Amino acid sequence: MDEGDWLAERFEVHRPRLRAVAHRMLGSAADADDAVQEAWLRLCRSDTSSVENMGGWLTTIVARVCLDLLRTRQSRREEPVGEHLPEAPSNGEDPADPAYQALLADSVGVALLAVLDVLTPAERLAFVLHDMFDVPFDQIAPVVDRSPAATRQLASRARRRVRAAGPASGGDPVRQREVVTAFLAAARGGDFTALLALLDPGVPLRTDREGVRMGAPEEILGAQDVASLFAQYAHGVRPAVINGLAGAVWAPGGRPRAVYFFTVAGGRITAIERVANRDRLRELDLVILDG
Repeated sequence: MDEGDWLAERFEVHRPRLRAVAHRMLGSAADADDAVQEAWLRLCRSDTSSVENMGGWLTTIVARVCLDLLRTRQSRREEPVGEHLPEAPSNGEDPADPAYQALLADSVGVALLAVLDVLTPAERLAFVLHDMFDVPFDQIAPVVDRSPAATRQLASRARRRVRAAGPASGGDPVRQREVVTAFLAAARGGDFTALLALLDPGVPLRTDREGVRMGAPEEILGAQDVASLFAQYAHGVRPAVINGLAGAVWAPGGRPRAVYFFTVAGGRITAIERVANRDRLRELDLVILDG
């Protein structure tokens, strides 16, 4: 394998994460693809012999490209392209139906993009990279030309602005992530008391038809049973960013086989949806996180 093929192979491994970062930064799938392509061109022109963390290096490159695009957009006072919100379901549709839940998940993801538009380019970059993709502040700081401490303040200010805008756009994505992250950590740690504290007493876990065919129950009701399930299978479930929100994925061998959407209200998880339909999985903006 020559060096060009080797670089292309390494790049493809990281492409899904890079595209997800760019999509959250720019609010447009087309612009995200352009940013990722620019990162590939820069990779081809660079000496990467001393790069130890290719994923981190590429994330930084994409972040710089996105920051430049956001600043250009702001200076021209252009509106971000973005995607349109799906139409609201009619009153006759069943909220428990998997198709309804898929539409709702898409709506929340696009609504989050609208919330992010209240941020300055530097705030948006710091918030997206740190709060959504766990990039450390010392890695973000050179991109925004600030110290790690000042970058932390950028993200903190962005977090406050997102929370302030969140209720009008489908909830608080920051609080949603905090609750889901704590829930998955409690599941991995076997802390059953913490799991129960983070679940609404009547929380449902619903599974789509494909998941049922794979052997999962169609519905589990109640915090005790839901907590027991996650405590039992936590080792196989990994945290993920799904359509810009915190979620989880079952991905044996690195291949996503099912994802979990979490609805959070009042500091507790009020509903969980498990989606295993392969067509639906391919449509998701999905990044599997370490953990």
